[in-house]
This record gives sequence, C-alpha cells and structure tokens, in this order.
Amino acid sequence: MRMSPSATHVRLSSAVLGIAVAAGTAFGAAACASAEPAAPMEAPAGLSELADVRVLAEFDKSAGQNAESIALEPGGGVVIGMIGARQVVRVRGDGGTEVLATMPVPAGGGGTTPLVGIPQVTGVARDQGGAVFFLYSAGLGGLTGIWRLAPGSSEPELIVSMPADTMPNALIIDQPRNRFLVTDSTGGRVWEAPLSGGEPSVWNADPTLAPSGFFGANGLKLRAGAAWVSNYDLGTIVRIPVEQSGAAGPVAVHATGLAGIDDFDFTGRGDEILAALNDTSELVGVAADGTHRVLLDGDDGVEGTTAVVVRDETVFISNGALREGDRPALRVARLVGG
Repeated sequence: MRMSPSATHVRLSSAVLGIAVAAGTAFGAAACASAEPAAPMEAPAGLSELADVRVLAEFDKSAGQNAESIALEPGGGVVIGMIGARQVVRVRGDGGTEVLATMPVPAGGGGTTPLVGIPQVTGVARDQGGAVFFLYSAGLGGLTGIWRLAPGSSEPELIVSMPADTMPNALIIDQPRNRFLVTDSTGGRVWEAPLSGGEPSVWNADPTLAPSGFFGANGLKLRAGAAWVSNYDLGTIVRIPVEQSGAAGPVAVHATGLAGIDDFDFTGRGDEILAALNDTSELVGVAADGTHRVLLDGDDGVEGTTAVVVRDETVFISNGALREGDRPALRVARLVGG
C-alpha cells in the first residue's frame, strides 16, 4: 500500500476507504507515486454536459452504507453494492431504499481480505430475469466470489468461488458468450466464469491491468466488440478487443491522466465516457480521442466518487462518502449537449 506515518496524504480507493469506515479514520488522497505527472491537456470540444444534479437517495454512513457500484433495474431504479455494510441495496425511482441482502462476516472477521483487511461487497449486475449478482471479497473462509440473489429472495448463493488472494471489484454479464467478466484489482487481471456458475479462469492479465503499489484493474464495461477496463493506480482506461472465440485481443491504452479512476460508463454517444475519479471527487467526461475534462466536482456535491451508470439521458452517480464530513448518497443528473 506504500503509506508512511509522515505522509500528509494517502491514496484512496473505494476499497481502502472501507478501512477508514471501520477505523473511524479520515484519509486524504494523492496520485500514484510511480505515475508520471500528466501533461497539460487541451479541453475536448463537443463533450456532453450534466445538468439538474440532485440527490435521489441518501444512505446511512454509520452503518457502513458506502455506495460502491450501480446496476440498472427496470422502472427507473438501481441496485447498489455497499462495501462497508456488506449489503446489496435497491434504490427505487422515487428514492426509496430496500436492503436486499447482507453478507455474513467470515470466520476470523475478514482480516485476510487483500489489502483492505475487511470484507466488502463490490460490483453488482442484474440479468433480464431479475436475478441480482454481486461480488464479495472476504479473503480466507470460502466466501470470496460471485453470488446470486434470485428474484424475491433474501438468501444469496455463492455460484463462483474465487481465490482468497483476489480482490474482485467490477462485475459484468457477457450474455452472448454466456459468461461473467470480473476485474481483480490486487491481481491486475480480468477473470471469466460461466453464468451458470462453476470454476473461474483468468481471461486477461496484460501488464496494463497491473497495480502499481495498490489497485490495478477496477471498472469494467463491454462495448463495440471490446472490454474496457480502468486502472486505478495508473489512471488509465484500456481497450481489450474480444475476438470471435471470446479470447482477449491486443490491449491498447485509450485514455491517461485519470488518477484514482474507479468505475465509468459510456454515454451512448459514440465512445464518449463518463468516469468517476475517487481520489479527487470528480466526474469527468472522456472524449473519443481520450482527452477529458471535469464535469462535476465537490461544488456539485460529488464526494469520493465511485461509480457512474447512464440510462438514456439520466446519469446515476454514487458517492463513496468515506472521507470525514461526507454524506453517502446516490445522485442523478441529466445528460445534455454533446
């Protein structure tokens, strides 16, 4: 983790910030020590803007409800993974909330969870039949992996067990290939596993996914015949072509200079991306050529930004809210311009 007592700042992620919740400690943020300073970048023209930013739902910080990930549901609602509370929570379109599941603490308290030392729910996904899938990172004890929550059930089932030394972070359903894809932030890899459950295997472990002192591969999306992955430590988004066989093609860096990037999503306007920068509490727009600019920041109520998901013209933004004084919330905004 490369932190020292004399440091005035430490680097953040949605996962390490879970330690702050458990310990009652407020952390600051700084860019990766090994990363080169970003060169001045001309602001991209033609990017979409965000308007009418408002709070849809607030969460209970004292209970560890630190929003980490978002999956869309029909009717205007979403499902959210709550890292500190080890919960999966539904937020309806009217802002009402419902806890769908709370995960047990593994034997020994979860202190073997890689890097962060506490068990936590991370990525979430939902299939067309209404089943909710989510990731639980809990170290030793056999609980780490992909869990399935059937519609109407409050009893999740472990369907893909992952190694205890992994930190599964983002989860997507690759329906055409009947598989899940999962980022492993500590291992710097993307795993695949059957949708029906079973043994996972490493799909890609390119060096561009590796951590540089803390977390590597983080956010994950499928678009236009490729998997797109963010690297928290390196501040990058990379594009990995998906070959006809389902194997990974040559990796290319798409965008740089995004220090502390967590999750991201496409706006539906070509390859334009909205990216959540956890360290700086910003939401940035990334143009098709990789250039980017800040669209929302702390003045807009964005704090410890962890995830962003786009549905048509509506943008959902989750606050990790793991710094002292922050309020965990789900915000929505309207996508305009571009």
